[in-house]
Amino acid sequence: MRYRTTAILLSVIIALAATTGCNYVRRVQDSDLDYGSRQKGDPKTIGSKMYGSTTNDPRQHDNRYFEYSRALSSEVAKLNGVATSVVMLTDKNAYVGLVLDWTAVGTLRSGGRASREQNNTGMNEGVYNADTGSSYWDNRKMVTPYNSYFSVNDLNQISGELKQSVAVIVRRLAPAVEEVHISANMDFVNELVEYAKESWAGRPLEPYTEAFNRLVKYQFAGVGDVPAPLQRIKERRAAGADKPSIPPQEEKTRPSEAQRAAGAQRSSAPDTLIRTGQQQYK
Repeated sequence: MRYRTTAILLSVIIALAATTGCNYVRRVQDSDLDYGSRQKGDPKTIGSKMYGSTTNDPRQHDNRYFEYSRALSSEVAKLNGVATSVVMLTDKNAYVGLVLDWTAVGTLRSGGRASREQNNTGMNEGVYNADTGSSYWDNRKMVTPYNSYFSVNDLNQISGELKQSVAVIVRRLAPAVEEVHISANMDFVNELVEYAKESWAGRPLEPYTEAFNRLVKYQFAGVGDVPAPLQRIKERRAAGADKPSIPPQEEKTRPSEAQRAAGAQRSSAPDTLIRTGQQQYK
């Protein structure tokens, strides 16, 4: 009788241990620690796709204005697997630049550790560039090829679960957004950082709207040539070789010389309403 009781107790303990283990695994898979398991019922896979192109409008990236969102950048950066993020809001879209830290599994669709773009072995040798032994780098860049957080060149290689998790946050805080575009491309992220620096310094981003549109069209629609870096654009303008352009939508409403002479003023009400509506999401 004693042995039978002992056997029953052991069976109960084993069953409880197995159940507890399964629950633990499930909690991990359902959380933002796992972007790759795609188990049935995972909240990250429930519902419609909330990122990428949804309108199929070829003019979707023709933004009238854009602005840096500190609040959205901060919220997205709280996700496991994300070291930091830069989020830009426009009159239509949200553009998200991700910097990854591999603290979550399944961040990439394929390739794993072998496909990492950064070489961080120089940390062990006390140098920046492990290939050349150099200790010098461009410290203006957020992401670099050496001793850096991680980038993903092809945005299609980022896990759909991770992109969905990012898009859910963006749409929760900015419900008026039409499309959410996400990339961890090194050049793209570094350019978003340059635009964010302009905003942090209190300088307007309006003069760079056309350049920003070229950047996002190239990154997300594959349209146009490689866009010039913001730093080069600023240098050209400082030298008088380039002038800020006016977005076509605003050019059409610009008053003529005769109107200005007569004291006519163009109403800024539409822009004011749009910007006021966006402020609550910043």
